[in-house]
Amino acid sequence: MADPSSYRPKPGQIPDSPGVYKFRDEHRRVIYVGKAKSLRQRLANYFQPLASLHPRTATMVTTAASVEWTVVSTEVEALQLEYSWIKEYDPRFNVKYRDDKSYPYLAVTMNEEFPRVQVMRGHKKKGVRYFGPYAHAWAIRETVDLMLRVFPVRTCSAGVFRNAASAGRPCLLGYIGKCSAPCVGRVTPEEHRELAEEFSDFMAGRTGTYIRRLEKQMMLAAEDMEYEKAGRLRDDIEALRRAMEKSAVVLADATDADLIALAEDELEAAVQIFHVRGGRVRGQRGWVTDKVEAVDTAGLVEHALQQLYGEESGDAVPKEVLVPALPEDAEAVTAWLTGRRGSNVSLRIPQRGDKKDLMTTVARNAQQALVLHKTKRASDLTTRSRALEEIAEALDLESAPLRIECFDISHLQGEDVVASMVVFEDGLPRKSEYRRFQIKGFEGQDDVRSMHEVIGRRFRRYLAEKERTGEWDPEGVVEDPEETGRPKRFAYPPQLVVVDGGQPQVAAARRALDELGIDDIAVCGLAKRLEEVWLPGDDDPVVLPRSSEGLYLLQRVRDTAHDFAIRYQRSKRTKRIRTSPLDEVPGLGDTRKRALIKHFGSVKRLRQATIEQICEVPGMGRKTAEAVVVALAQAAPAAPAVNTATGEIMDDDGGGTA
Repeated sequence: MADPSSYRPKPGQIPDSPGVYKFRDEHRRVIYVGKAKSLRQRLANYFQPLASLHPRTATMVTTAASVEWTVVSTEVEALQLEYSWIKEYDPRFNVKYRDDKSYPYLAVTMNEEFPRVQVMRGHKKKGVRYFGPYAHAWAIRETVDLMLRVFPVRTCSAGVFRNAASAGRPCLLGYIGKCSAPCVGRVTPEEHRELAEEFSDFMAGRTGTYIRRLEKQMMLAAEDMEYEKAGRLRDDIEALRRAMEKSAVVLADATDADLIALAEDELEAAVQIFHVRGGRVRGQRGWVTDKVEAVDTAGLVEHALQQLYGEESGDAVPKEVLVPALPEDAEAVTAWLTGRRGSNVSLRIPQRGDKKDLMTTVARNAQQALVLHKTKRASDLTTRSRALEEIAEALDLESAPLRIECFDISHLQGEDVVASMVVFEDGLPRKSEYRRFQIKGFEGQDDVRSMHEVIGRRFRRYLAEKERTGEWDPEGVVEDPEETGRPKRFAYPPQLVVVDGGQPQVAAARRALDELGIDDIAVCGLAKRLEEVWLPGDDDPVVLPRSSEGLYLLQRVRDTAHDFAIRYQRSKRTKRIRTSPLDEVPGLGDTRKRALIKHFGSVKRLRQATIEQICEVPGMGRKTAEAVVVALAQAAPAAPAVNTATGEIMDDDGGGTA
């Protein structure tokens, strides 16, 4: 625990101007980002006596080891820089809303020659019009199915479109009138684009024009005694009205607005957002966060606005944003939203009428979401804390291991040796920091030597960066270009290293750390057979009770590392057997190829096997076994395969040639 007075800036050093500040821990990892109208006044609040600080703030300042700041010109610039830094550094003490799903949107790909209507998730693309988000993808498909009667826009994939064009026949939707079949030239690109634009206009809320136009056409058809046409138009009108009913009118003035409501307690907060376009609720989404910093409702609203609109622009930011409380710097936030939209945005609290009534509904949804979340996670918080405490007690650690890294080795009979590293923080997986390693120096079933190499490689990078800068800079570590060529970003060193294995693997890991002079990181191993915990230098394992939450967490960490390594090893193995003579065997898929190679060890040994021996492999019938024998006999042994992963020429045993 650090003393805040040890890194408190001297009087007069902090400027009295707007800016953004960062607190870093002893490993130089950014743990908190904040902004202020006056840096001097805001930072002074953090260096009061600990007893007068909020408990969460006190935890943050005692975890930190330094503070730094950047001066900006305006409060809007401070808001933008704060959001950028939070996205970049992912500080552990900042409020971060956790979205439990990727919400589906109805998308119209106006950037294509023949625009397509489809369900999309994830990041938004330029040139695509989006409507939503919706709670369920099936709701989008129901709406689209109703509207295709009137707006027969293409919905097929690029592959289906090309196949229909080459065959000269449309798909089923083209035959039943729910697609205008641009693939076979029934409509021109211009006519199809006009249909897509009308579809988009209808979804954007301009519905009255199309309903009135269809009603007029229906009446004219009836007057001309074209009753079939009139009946078809009547059905089209009914389909559009049913599609409109799926988004009930809630505001009579065709408002475009987002309504944001919060429900909170001392530990957590839930936010719900209703997206209203053209007076109708077009979508709904929700987030939940732990209140890891001392923040009030206004602060939570500001964080929600940053997350909701930080990467959006244009039509995604509505004319009106209705909130339960205005942020502290409401004018700066409004100016920021206006800049994101490109035109004026109104940020306010609804006081009366339909908008206040709808806000009450949104708040009720937020309260229900918080109750549901607490019901699901009530045990999680306590069990995770208890698990970390049990691990610390069993391994005789000074404090609970908030960061655990686990390593595992995987190979297939000594070939394609790989390793994995998974990271758990506060008992939860941190998937963005998982890493994979290739063991290239040797081949063979030597897990101990492989473990020694991997631990050494991981922590040599840490020490090299520390020696270069005098401090640990997670952004400065660059991955071995031999591995993936991408920048690598290891986080601060763990409190505990777990290896998949028993006493030999633990000794190898400890030896690798000792050789590097690292003595402040604990090491243990979890052996699969009896689930025993091994410590370096101990002749007897630590046996945790089967009902122990600590043992369960260690098992989960170990199993995650094992699965991650297995997936990597299998992907490498699949690349190696792609150029095998077995590719010539009809009906022999990758699964049975792998089974054959695993059973016999190499293509060379498989070539020497009899049909009866091949039939012993699970899943292999006699007919397939005969085909394997014929294919291997016809293959020229002198023509070596090529390792698609490394480019090396491979011999029959799968090893690289000199």
